[in-house]
Amino acid sequence: MSTEPSLTIETLLPGMSWFTDIGRVSFCSILLITAEDKRILVDTGHAGRRVATLEALRVRGIQPTEIDYVFQTHAHFDHVQNFDLFPDAPVLLTPAELQYVQRPHPNDFGTPLWTAAALATTRTQEVSEGDEIARGVRVIELPGHSAGSAGLLLETEAGRIGVAGDAVAAGWSARDRMPAIVFWNEQQSRESIDKILASADLIYPGHDRPFRLVDGEIAYHEPFQLTIGNLDPAREGLRFDPTPPTTFIMPGIETQTL
Repeated sequence: MSTEPSLTIETLLPGMSWFTDIGRVSFCSILLITAEDKRILVDTGHAGRRVATLEALRVRGIQPTEIDYVFQTHAHFDHVQNFDLFPDAPVLLTPAELQYVQRPHPNDFGTPLWTAAALATTRTQEVSEGDEIARGVRVIELPGHSAGSAGLLLETEAGRIGVAGDAVAAGWSARDRMPAIVFWNEQQSRESIDKILASADLIYPGHDRPFRLVDGEIAYHEPFQLTIGNLDPAREGLRFDPTPPTTFIMPGIETQTL
């Protein structure tokens, strides 16, 4: 295994998600990869994270114009809305993802009809399995969650790191070999989980903290931290549901086609 001593990855903004009885709260992981003289931003989040994303870059002394590539693991709204903050950087997506957004399934709430129109305002660049974006950073295709989901494999001094996007949304998905949400194909989703886990030791998931599986259990590499404002924990009517997560499969998935 070759190593790239200048290759690093860090979490700009952590990913997390939870359900409520009136809708889903979904924050994707926003990552920064530095490979020699290249900076790769992985996913850009939704509009509610614009200020936080810019601030996370600012405290690191990085201007949006200094991002060389925006790698989108897929084109769902919670991952892709803020690409316009980086007008100088090509937006990297797989051919299947770019094709799918032209005619998304009507039940696919992750891919609004405006997605293709939004992406048409920027420079998109197709990437496929094995493409090297920078030294030590290669594309791995992980379809199933969406038609063209993909991730990255990083060869570092500490070992091989896998950026999974929503192919592995959270630690429990890897531990249980169970996809979180399937918009495209359940079997492919399960195969993609196995593929990324077989390819990397440390996983950066789409909606959770980076982790390893140690003896079949989740070992996180970053602490959980979240402050919630404008909501009193003792507020009347607020309750928490401890039901474990399960796989959500989009109705009508059997009709999905490119």
